Formats: sequence, C-alpha cells, structure tokens
Amino acid sequence: MIEYVFLLPFFTGIAALVLPANLGRVLLLITALLHLQFTLMSWAGRLTPLFTNYFSASPEGLLVLLVTSFVFVCISFYAFSYMGDTEMEQKPVFSCCMLLFLGTMSMVTLSDHPIVLWIAIEATTLVSAPLIFIHRSKEALEATWKYILICSVGIALALLGCFFITLSMDIGNIEGPLTFSSLNTVASQLDPLWLKVGFVFIVIGFGTKMGLAPMHTWLPDAHSQAPSPASALLSGALLNCAFLGIYKVHVLMSIAGLGIFSGNVLIGFGLLSMLVGAVFIISQPDYKRMLAYSSIKNMGIIAFGVGIGGFALYGAFVHLIHHSLLKSSLFLSAGNILQSFGTKRVQRIGSIVRYLPRTFVSFFAGFIGISGLPPFGTFISKIMIIIGAFQQERYVSIAIFFFALVPVVAGTGRIFMSMSFGETSERVVARENPLRLLPSYALLLASITLCIWMPDVVHATIVNTIKVIGGHHG
Repeated sequence: MIEYVFLLPFFTGIAALVLPANLGRVLLLITALLHLQFTLMSWAGRLTPLFTNYFSASPEGLLVLLVTSFVFVCISFYAFSYMGDTEMEQKPVFSCCMLLFLGTMSMVTLSDHPIVLWIAIEATTLVSAPLIFIHRSKEALEATWKYILICSVGIALALLGCFFITLSMDIGNIEGPLTFSSLNTVASQLDPLWLKVGFVFIVIGFGTKMGLAPMHTWLPDAHSQAPSPASALLSGALLNCAFLGIYKVHVLMSIAGLGIFSGNVLIGFGLLSMLVGAVFIISQPDYKRMLAYSSIKNMGIIAFGVGIGGFALYGAFVHLIHHSLLKSSLFLSAGNILQSFGTKRVQRIGSIVRYLPRTFVSFFAGFIGISGLPPFGTFISKIMIIIGAFQQERYVSIAIFFFALVPVVAGTGRIFMSMSFGETSERVVARENPLRLLPSYALLLASITLCIWMPDVVHATIVNTIKVIGGHHG
C-alpha cells in the first residue's frame, strides 16, 4: 500500500528517538534510501492507496513526492557527516524530527481529503519546530516561536477555507465523499461565492506556510536559525507541500469556472512576493537570510506562473523542481561556509575561492542557477513563464516580473562576489569534508541534467498535472 511512503519515516523516526545518536544517523540514511525506493514504486504503480477516501496518487502529488524524496536522500548524506562533526546536544531529537518531517511531508503529497491535507501540513509545523530550536540559542527560540505562532494562525485560516469549501457543497446540495478527486467531478455544482471565499482563506493560510508575502515573516528567521540540513529541507521540500494545498484548490476553482478569479489572486500574491524578496535581498547582511528571501521570491515566481496558466503553468512546475534542487544545494553549501568561518555575517566572510575551493564551486554554481542563468533549469522555467505571460497578454504583470528580477540578481550577485573574492580577517576553523560536498554537487548535477534532458515519465507527469486546467507544453 502507498501509505508505507509516510508510515516508514513515522516508525523509524520514533525509533531514532530512543536509539544512540550514531545508530540514529545510520537509520536516517537507510530510511531515506528506502523512502526513495517506495516513491519510485509508487511512480511505477506498484503501490496503491489502501484508504482511498483519504489518499491518492495524483500526478501533482507524485511529482512533489519524488522531489521531496530525492532532496531528502541528498540531505541525509550531508546530515550523516554533519551530525558527526557538529556539537549538538540532542542528536536523537534531530534524527527523529528529520524523519517525522519527511513522513508528514510525504503524507501531504498523498492526501486527497482536504482535512487530512490540513492535518498533515499542520503536523509539518509541529515536527519541524524542534529542528529550528536544536541549537537552543536566544535567536533560535525567538525564530521557533515566530514559526509556530505565524504558521498556526495561517493554518487556522486554511481550516476555515476548508469549511467554506464544505459549505459550498452543502448549499449546492451535493452528497458524496469529501475528497479533491470527488469534488472535481461536481465542481460546477458548488456554490461559487463560498468557493471563492474558501480559496482566499486557503491561499492566505497555506500561503503563510509557502512563504508568500505578506505572510512570509516567519521564513527568514526560521531558515537562518535552523541547522543547514533542516534549512535545506524547509526551503527545498516544505514550501512545495504548502503550494500543493493551494494548487489542488486552484484546480477545483478552474474546473468550477472560477479559474480567472483564483489565477488573479495567485498572480497578485506572486508578484508581491517577488517584490518583497527583491527589496530585502539587496542589502541583506546574513547570507542564510538572503537565501530565505530568495525562496520567497521563487515561491512568488511559481505562484505567478500557476496564476497565468497555459504554457506558464508548465514552466511553474519546472521551476518548482529546479528551485528545490538548487536551493537545497545552496543551503548545504552555506552550512559548509558556516562551519568553516563560524559566522553568518556577509561582511566577515571572504576569499571562499581560496580557503574553500570545492565549496566555492557548488556555492557559486548555485548562485548561477538560482539567478536563472544557464545551464541550470531555472533559466528554462523563467523563459517558459514569461512566454506564457506574453501569450496571455499580461504586459503589466510582465513588467513587474522583470522589475523584481533585476535587483534580486544584482543584490545576490554583490553578496556572492563579496563572499567569494573579497578579503577577510576571519580564520577558517574547519576544513572541507568530501561527504558534505557530494550532496551539493549531486543536486546541482540533477538540475543541469533535467535542463538538458527531461525524462519522458517526468514530462508526462507534469503534463497530466496541468492539462486538467488548460496547462500545456509548447
């Protein structure tokens, strides 16, 4: 049964809590590999849902699941070495929460029931909060409370959105299972007013978790204070799960004939997120916070592409894949820099190219990729989104899109150049560890490979994901 995909990390996560730290990190690695195997079996159709009223193997869910699983495998290899070299008081808690985090995110990807989806997204908050507080500093405590409070308020609004969707069923005199699959078949009979209200609450609620502005305020602090493997997972996997909740309701809106309304809402939040990310990146003094604001900007790009629809919708899913790969790689490289220099302050770091040459390669290549330059996939995805916007004649939106992109590239470029080639008086306290370099390289290589050659099965899954609401390729 496909439920093994999230039950496996649940059970191993609990086991890691009582095992010695070294056994826990081995269990983390083994679970990651088994999870990827289960994910591939799900893609091959060899695992099917047992509880069909709650779970399904939708194409969009499988796509996010595969990205999550691959990113987690790379992060678990990094974490295996990271836990061995880093002073951390609660290593069993770290392994436990990482595995439970994987389990809850996997549950999100397979959820077909709105309330089960809501429970799974809420659970991601509860199991990931200890990861942010793992170093037990004052700043980490503040970031953890901000994460819990803001995301909890957001998730409460999302629950209201689910209730309003249920209300639209009642007013439409619709009886049947409360699943996205079932709702899509009767979408035209749902009450449009309450469906619109429900969508707005869903976007605000799940958008808080996705990092859309202006609900994004938890994200820079949490990503900055979490250990680098957790930061990579927060940015490379969690944000996609929250997006999935919004996308499922956007599909329902589109089938109900309300796609223009939901698309415009997503375009508005997407452009606002890009502008906010651009403003705060320009003079950011903390490089992990800079990466966090870059995530906000990229979530805005995805929301914008989904809102535009058509060819841009295909580009949005391509962007989702490549952002996960590149941002996870960048956070892992940032972790190497943090361990070597002992600071997150941009002004105190320099000459990475001389002191950490192999980390420089992955860090600078990540910058090239996240800036949307070839040979990485974000170059292709942004072009697709822009072409899609031109096809829809969204000229004002395109102008704002470009206006937000330019300062982001300039701001991140200045910071990366300063850190890579500038002077520093800091001493390098830790040398490069090959085990913490290979995962970053693997993620970058995956992005380049997918830019040059997209496997037919992945391409077909994206097409199957978007064709139901008019998305297309080419």
